[in-house]
Amino acid sequence: MNITIISVGKLKEKYLKQGFEEYVKRLGSYATINLVEVPDEKAPENLSDAQMTEVMNKEGERILAKINPDSYVITLEIQGKQLTSEGLAQKMDELAIHGKSKIAFVIGGSLGLSEAVRKRSDFALSFSKMTLPHQLMRLVLVEQIYRGFRINRGEPYHK
Repeated sequence: MNITIISVGKLKEKYLKQGFEEYVKRLGSYATINLVEVPDEKAPENLSDAQMTEVMNKEGERILAKINPDSYVITLEIQGKQLTSEGLAQKMDELAIHGKSKIAFVIGGSLGLSEAVRKRSDFALSFSKMTLPHQLMRLVLVEQIYRGFRINRGEPYHK
């Protein structure tokens, strides 16, 4: 399986980079993981609704340019469907069974995802109703992908 994680902004914190790299290494026998970072749009603190939409649209264009046309796209959204770890494992297993070997997970910037990116999404996934930093979300996501493969193979880890 080929999994691409498309994320807005660069991962700067060393501990998050190390954690992400550790899980990518662990996933080596299960899947190919590619991280694609798209630049975030610089924005002042107090934006109007129109300015927020403009920022999300610019970031969205960058995201859409990085999505492979034949990828199954899973966007991470607060309004998405919440799954258990076993539920995410089952979702990945079902995709593999149905020949969807290219999956793109999309993590938006601090303002979220543009409407165009949400329309391109095949499945909206929520990890929580809470807002999480998108840099931290990369680590949480890659850990859950790893956990999903372990669950699907009946290997110890998830307890």
